[in-house]
Amino acid sequence: MISVAPGLRDIIRPGILTFEGLRVVERNERLEAWLRIAEAAVRGRAPSDAAGVRAMYRKVGLDPTRRRPSSEALLRRVLRGESLPRVNTIVDVCNWCSLELQLPYGLYDLEHVEPPIVLRLGEPGEHYSGIRKDVVNVADRLTLADAHGAFGNPSSDSARTMVSTATTRALAVVFAPAELEREVLDRALDLTATRILTTAGGVETTRIVI
Repeated sequence: MISVAPGLRDIIRPGILTFEGLRVVERNERLEAWLRIAEAAVRGRAPSDAAGVRAMYRKVGLDPTRRRPSSEALLRRVLRGESLPRVNTIVDVCNWCSLELQLPYGLYDLEHVEPPIVLRLGEPGEHYSGIRKDVVNVADRLTLADAHGAFGNPSSDSARTMVSTATTRALAVVFAPAELEREVLDRALDLTATRILTTAGGVETTRIVI
């Protein structure tokens, strides 16, 4: 499903899930209640420090205080008293999981991803149109790319492959540090799959840890 460039295999271990038959909507009141509970719980007791994710960034030459992992950005947002972003049901689920587990997530519409998919470092000058951002530069950054080029990284994903209410097939990627214990990543995938299927229906079609 996804290959990892040889030079990154000691740095990052992605966990991969795919789904079909999803029913994505903008808002679900049951999910909304769960998100409010999760936000309050995090403000009461913040998740453990994400030192492993920060180290993963530093190993490829990135300063995680300047280009923050999406998981850390979500945590900082909630601790400031703001809510998690509300986008649509499965984006909101992945943000919820990322917040609690302090692992960066990527979520992509498989109708707009063309294999082969590789996790590599971005090439000089490489960039894409971001979600709610003009341009995301990915040169020398951990990057997912398909036959059309770069489309995702652990900080910010592309508009080309974003999930919308039209999405029925999706790819979720947990960008885990290579040092993370396998059982911890397995639990993260279990939690993510359960929450997505409970919220959006459908079926899980792939589960891989590279």
